Amino acid sequence: MKKLFLLLVVALAFSLNTKAQDESSSYKDAIGIRLGSSVPAIKNGITYKHFIGNNAIEGILSFGDGVGICGLYEIHKPLSTENLQWLIGFGGYVGFNNSSSNVGAAGIIGLDYKFNQIPLNLTLDWKPELNIISKVGFEAAGVGFSARFTF
Repeated sequence: MKKLFLLLVVALAFSLNTKAQDESSSYKDAIGIRLGSSVPAIKNGITYKHFIGNNAIEGILSFGDGVGICGLYEIHKPLSTENLQWLIGFGGYVGFNNSSSNVGAAGIIGLDYKFNQIPLNLTLDWKPELNIISKVGFEAAGVGFSARFTF
C-alpha cells in the first residue's frame, strides 16, 4: 500500500512539473454514467466532469447496495492520438449502506477519449480507495468505465 501511494505521489509531482498544454481539453463539461466493479464504496453511478483549464473536477454519485458521493481533482495530459488523454488525480468519498458508513480517500488514473463528430466522452480508469472511517482498509478493485455526454 505504501508503494502504491508513493507511486501516485511521484506521478502527480511529475505531472505538475511537466510543460503545460498549449490547448485546453476538447470539451468543457460532461455528464453520464460510470460502471464500476462491485467491491469499492463508490461503484456504479452518475458522473459529472468539469474542466478548469487543463485540469478537471469530477463528481460521482454512486448507488446500488447503498449511496455514496466521490469528488476528484484530475490532471489531464495529452497522448499522441488526437483527443486521447491520460489522467491522474485524487480526492475523497463518503458512502452509506444499511450496515455502515464509510469515509475515505480515493486516487484515480486512466485514459480519457473525446469523439470529434459526436458529443461523447469515454473514460477507462482505476480508482483505488483507502477507507479511513468505519473500517480502515484499502480497496484496489476500483476499475471503472464512464460514458458521458459532452457540452
